Amino acid sequence: MPTAAGAGLPVAVDAMGGDKAPAEIVAGARLAADEGIEVVLVGPPDQVGDTLGLELFPCTEVIAMHEDPAQGVRRKKDSSLVRAAELVRDAKASAMVSAGNTGATMASALLRMGRLKGVTRPCIATPLPRLGGAPAALVDAGANAECTPQMLVQFAQMGAAYVAARYGIADPAVALLSIGEEPTKGTPLVKEAHSLLEEGAAGVRFVGNLEGRDLLPCPADVVVTDGFTGNVTLKTLEGCLRFLLETLYGVFGTDEATKAAAEVLLPHLLPIAEQFDPEGTGGAMLLGVDGVCVISHGSSSKTAMLNAIRVAHDLATGGLVGQLAEAVAAA
Repeated sequence: MPTAAGAGLPVAVDAMGGDKAPAEIVAGARLAADEGIEVVLVGPPDQVGDTLGLELFPCTEVIAMHEDPAQGVRRKKDSSLVRAAELVRDAKASAMVSAGNTGATMASALLRMGRLKGVTRPCIATPLPRLGGAPAALVDAGANAECTPQMLVQFAQMGAAYVAARYGIADPAVALLSIGEEPTKGTPLVKEAHSLLEEGAAGVRFVGNLEGRDLLPCPADVVVTDGFTGNVTLKTLEGCLRFLLETLYGVFGTDEATKAAAEVLLPHLLPIAEQFDPEGTGGAMLLGVDGVCVISHGSSSKTAMLNAIRVAHDLATGGLVGQLAEAVAAA
């Protein structure tokens, strides 16, 4: 199993993943290739169609968005997701990227690449934007609905290694998501995890509990929680931001006064809105498997796919997997 991808290997892109596949996925992959990132598409040739000159690794099956992830991976061994994971496992690709079925993407990566030594369960790290600075990371953002305190400790270790590698944050601050700042607040899971982190079990700089209202902007570099809470939190933030922006844009242009205000404010607001646009984050990273796996948003456009491929390439060539392995082993 590889722990760091070698230079020159392509990024394997699931051409059939996402609501806008294959056209937008292929278009995004083409943009990445035009920037000098080597890409190989994975999918059934008759469904992918025009590859825009990119190499296609053929397969015969696709795991649909609605399919059961575990069953889909076990039954459809010649699916685009499984074959993409195998390319990474066999050192024929540096990383895999998919905007398809999230559960199936995780299962493919876990079953084909395997876990890093010592990792109990992989987790998803999703960027939380911070205006004017590097994003924070929310872990776990949906891989594990049920967790143990020890799993949260390990998420803290991997999350800290991830932000250090991706964003260059030295000695990242790690917080635990809870319903109050006090160590006595939260579920038994949160309180026990707090005790372990405070005692130094993770070997990270733990700064205590963090409440949901403080996530934007996030004072910590890593926010740790279970996958159920993390996924609900993430989608709540996305929905609130979308509502706020749509409401604000809806007000502009309703009369002469708001039109005049829009001319003044929009040049300042649009760059801020872009920082909160999930299209620009490059997707989420699956931490804990023996290979780079980037999970992009299901509605990814060519722009989102381009950014996801950039992230996958940078993390693979930067040796993220090896750094994660070291962080877990050291603790």
